[in-house]
Amino acid sequence: FWNDDDSEGDNESEEFLYGVQGSCAADLYRHPQLDADIEAVKEIYSENSVSIREYGTIDDVDIDLHINISFLDEEVSTAWKVLRTEPIVLRLRFSLSQYLDGPEPSIEVFQPSNKEGFGLGLQLKKILGMFTSQQWKHLSNDFLKTQQEKRHSWFKASGTIKKFRAGLSIFSPIPKSPSFPIIQDSMLKGKLGVPELRVGRLMNRSISCTMKNPKVEVFGYPPSPQVSGHCKNIPTLEYGFLVQIMKYAEQRIPTLNEYCVVCDEQHVFQNGSMLKPAVCTRELCVFSFYTLGVMSGAAEEVATGAEVVDLLVAMCRAALESPRKSIIFEPYPSVVDPTDPKTLAFNPKKKNYERLQKALDSVMSIREMTQDCRNCIK
Repeated sequence: FWNDDDSEGDNESEEFLYGVQGSCAADLYRHPQLDADIEAVKEIYSENSVSIREYGTIDDVDIDLHINISFLDEEVSTAWKVLRTEPIVLRLRFSLSQYLDGPEPSIEVFQPSNKEGFGLGLQLKKILGMFTSQQWKHLSNDFLKTQQEKRHSWFKASGTIKKFRAGLSIFSPIPKSPSFPIIQDSMLKGKLGVPELRVGRLMNRSISCTMKNPKVEVFGYPPSPQVSGHCKNIPTLEYGFLVQIMKYAEQRIPTLNEYCVVCDEQHVFQNGSMLKPAVCTRELCVFSFYTLGVMSGAAEEVATGAEVVDLLVAMCRAALESPRKSIIFEPYPSVVDPTDPKTLAFNPKKKNYERLQKALDSVMSIREMTQDCRNCIK
């Protein structure tokens, strides 16, 4: 037996349970913009370029983006300790139901078979983390949808591009010369009816995104960002955020050795690049690297070969003993004083060649070091 009061209580309980179930269902809902971005990756790259792992109970989703690095030169990939035959995986964790309206995604960078010292992943993770933080300030699902709608209206048969080209043809025909920009995106070609072009892509360590012979001092700091090339250009959002971050990673990977692993600015020397990623000579980066160990994993094992160390020390000594040392002994080292971490033992702004000579005289050769016991070397 139950009266009206009981029935009202039951109805309230049912409404409460229904509300809980409704909220759970909302948590499991995958945002349509996320689906659209995933499909864009598959269409532009391949079906195997992206994998998804959902965590519905906590409203999270892991998106694994596979970056092909087979274009790297064999010598470069060996020096960087990466596997050319295996893609680098970017793992982004988004909110499943909110996507771009949710919190900023966490980023992991790894190669599944590369278990030891993947320093390149640390550098790339920092770069992509800064890129994502910058983009996230103005990024949202509505903003991305608006950008994509503008692109679609631009390429409609009755849209802006047709009117634009018609107006352009009044003044001058579209030139058919190599200097005219070639549309390279596969999706864009399909929409414009442009025949597919076979483009051979050659990549080795000599390719650089920097301008050749910029007008700066030989040993001065690098020029402003306007002088740098396409590496740090922000890719378009027209195919979604996932394609954007993949394209940015592809731009940055070939030239990681040209940028400091701490500040991500170009190295001092503009006429060439080092083979391995390294720390630049800017004072803040030197302090961060030596005293705080910032990005030490990304620049580990620099010049660890015995022959390389002996050669570097010998060349350093020869330059220091030359009467032209004020000209050829460059770059002057930036070394933090181990007894006083707040000062530099060797400072390029206060060059002391005599003190440097004493330090070099105390450096024994690697051959002499190996003759002693390991504890003595430590």
